This record gives sequence, structure tokens and C-alpha cells, in this order.
Amino acid sequence: MNRINKRLQEDKELLSIYFTAGYPDLEDTVPVLEELVKSGVDMIEIGLPFSDPLADGPTIQESSTAALKNGMTTAKLFEQIKDIRKTVDIPLIVMGYFNPMLQYGVEAFCAKCAEIGIDGLIMPDLPLAEYQEHYQSIFEKYDLKMVFLITPQTTDERIRQIDDATNSFIYMVSSASTTGKTSGFGDVQTDYFKRIAALSLKNPQIVGFGIKDEDTFKAATATAKGAIIGSAFIKNLTENGISGISDFIKSIRP
Repeated sequence: MNRINKRLQEDKELLSIYFTAGYPDLEDTVPVLEELVKSGVDMIEIGLPFSDPLADGPTIQESSTAALKNGMTTAKLFEQIKDIRKTVDIPLIVMGYFNPMLQYGVEAFCAKCAEIGIDGLIMPDLPLAEYQEHYQSIFEKYDLKMVFLITPQTTDERIRQIDDATNSFIYMVSSASTTGKTSGFGDVQTDYFKRIAALSLKNPQIVGFGIKDEDTFKAATATAKGAIIGSAFIKNLTENGISGISDFIKSIRP
């Protein structure tokens, strides 16, 4: 069974962390991964930096720009994490944009992910219909879970289509803005969380965007299986370095 699916079966709220590969320094990718595992996170999203990250807020955009300047590439990431399964046993998801994957070659990219031990992919700009028509068979061949995003503006009909096409979890974006913009959850988000819970989807949901502390983690996981922290983690990494990772994770889930 895929590591993501195994983890989703566990009886607890999951904490997933997003970070940008090659940031703050080019060779920090593996040290960050290993420190996150030591700190007790449940899943990790490895951000593959891209020059035009439409869904990302300024904090993640800046980290992507810095990582690209550091020399991060798709090939470099694969080289860095080729032995990651010797030290890291939790689910790993590569989050990026479709263009670098297309340039690398979709099947070659998927094959490399499978070889290294990547469990899933998040490509916000790969439409559901395009995925189903051209790429689903390739992803399934290499047992890579494709994670789709939904927002408060996504219709119930569309959400059910995504649920039918999903076999791991649904990434539930807490707002329509880019990452890092929200400060806590208001009535709109709370109503949205309740609406999704009422749909009784077959796949669990993990909430992203706006999770930054213990309170927002608890609010997000009141109706969802887990929560993803990106911008707040990268801010902490920028300010406190790898040595500050453990304290940050403890502040989210003491």
C-alpha cells in the first residue's frame, strides 16, 4: 500500500509540512527533510521551485526565487534525494507546476519519483480532464497519487468529480487567495469546512493555506483529516534555520 494511504488510515490528525527544495541553501533539502521527520511530522511536501508559481503567496515565491538562484533544478532535486529512503520513512509528495514535469518528460519524471520513493504529486495547474485523458495511466503505473485542490468556490458537482478521480486525499484550500494571505479562519472558511464535511466524500481532506499555529491547526482539523503548513514554516526556516524546525513543530502540535 502507498505510504500516503497507510498514513491516512491512522487514527489522528495529520500534520503535513511544505518546504521549498534548495532553500535556504541549495544543499539544505535533505537536512530539512530529516529534521522534519525527527520533529514528528506525518507527511512532507517537497516544493519543486518554478519561475511562475501562480498559486503561491509572496513567502513561497521568494523561497522559490532564491532556490532557483541557488541552482535548484528537477535533476538536482532527484540527485539530492536519491537515497532519501535510507533515512526518511514517512510519505513524501512533490508539489510543483506541470511545465518542469513536461520538460523532464512525464513518464521519465514519474519513473524517477517511483525509483526514489516519492508517494504522490501535487500539480495545481494540471486540469482534472487533462490528467484523466493523458496522464492518469502513467501515474497509476508508478503508484503515484495525484492530489487535486478544491477551494470555497469549487461547486459540489466538481468536488464530486475530483473525489471520484482521487485515491488518496483531497487538498482543501481554505480560501481563494494565494498561500500565506489569511490570518485565522472566519465564518466563510468555517461554513466551507462544514459544507465539505456534509458531502461525505470517499476521500479524506487535508486543509492548506492559512494554517500557521496551534489554533488554526485545530480549527482546520476539526472537520478534516489533517492540515498543511507552508508559508509559516518557510518564514520560520528563514528566520531560525534548520535548528529552529523542532520548536516550530512543537508550537503547532505540542
